[in-house]
Amino acid sequence: MSLPTDPPAPLRDTTADAGGTPAPADRLPSRTLRASVEAAVGDYLEGVDPELISDFYALVLAEVEAPLLEAVMARVRHNQSKAAKLLGLNRGTLRSKLKQYHLLD
Repeated sequence: MSLPTDPPAPLRDTTADAGGTPAPADRLPSRTLRASVEAAVGDYLEGVDPELISDFYALVLAEVEAPLLEAVMARVRHNQSKAAKLLGLNRGTLRSKLKQYHLLD
């Protein structure tokens, strides 16, 4: 399956500060988040036998979600309200996810 090469604008600029202000153009990532994920997933699949993998979707989500939450929480200095807003999540959902990955202080 071929994926679009140009992701929606909100996914292109992932470097906004905790208040949502975009980073200066000189601090933008060299490639899109989508391209980074595609490369990482492709590299992973190159190194394993797909016949030996089950529940790959859940594996990818867990491997991406935990560091995403860690990075966002660090960025907003562990302010859950700001993190929930940045992620577009309800604060209760954020707390559940933080508990799930043992990331609550």
